[in-house]
Amino acid sequence: MVGWVDEWWLRLLAGLVGSGLIAAAAYRARSLSGSGAWSAMIMGTGFVTLGEPVWFGCLIAFFVSSTLWSKWKKRHRAKAAAEANYEKTGRRDAGQVWANGGIGLLMCAGNALWPDTAWLFAYIGVMAAVNADTWATEIGALSRTAPRSITTGKRVKPGTSGAVTPLGTLAALAGAAFIGGVSAALLALPQQADAAAGSAPGGAAAVIIAAAAAGLAGCFADSALGATGQAMYRCRVCGSETERAVHCGTAAERVRGLAALNNDRVNLLSSVFAGLLGWAIGALF
Repeated sequence: MVGWVDEWWLRLLAGLVGSGLIAAAAYRARSLSGSGAWSAMIMGTGFVTLGEPVWFGCLIAFFVSSTLWSKWKKRHRAKAAAEANYEKTGRRDAGQVWANGGIGLLMCAGNALWPDTAWLFAYIGVMAAVNADTWATEIGALSRTAPRSITTGKRVKPGTSGAVTPLGTLAALAGAAFIGGVSAALLALPQQADAAAGSAPGGAAAVIIAAAAAGLAGCFADSALGATGQAMYRCRVCGSETERAVHCGTAAERVRGLAALNNDRVNLLSSVFAGLLGWAIGALF
């Protein structure tokens, strides 16, 4: 009992220090806002304290890869045009941090209390979906092919909620598979051998398949919700359609969707769907 308590405190301290340093660096690099940095530190500490390497490693892989894509494409004209009417761009705030990782942290806590590989597959599905969505957004904005609405198939303007492109779809699949590959590699570490969810049935192939399938499906679910239920507004000043409730310094008019369903909540719901799908795929192995 004493040994377990000592290990818990060491994990907590390591989580605070490590997550604090990463959050501070991200804040200085303008990847996180103040609220986002505090949230990332709390979340990272939770993952390190409660989980094995695969749990916090996937979170780091998502954050680092998505940040690098965002920074690399930041000044590209096509991306700037596509992002013009997004609800949130640039620095991630607390809402975005918790929408992307909050469900995963709950699954990590669930596995710590009631160990089962189902938690791991669900978590991999969640992280694959948020990574797929981010890669699709960052890379898909550079597509030379006009996006199409996922619900009607009609061509729409870049940056339209629910719009998809072949490039964005490939990026989503790559982003989801990337999380699967990271998960498989981390599960092979010696430190993971004694973890309750350490040896995933089906091996590395099962993990990568679950991540790719659940992540891509979650990304499409995000697009479908964006095209149907997400609140969209029309600016009273410039007339553009936007995800923002305030545009050009003036309250915009809601033209469709549910007022309560903003971009963060769409991300949250689609990640829950992907988590359930990841769990279902894991049960097949």
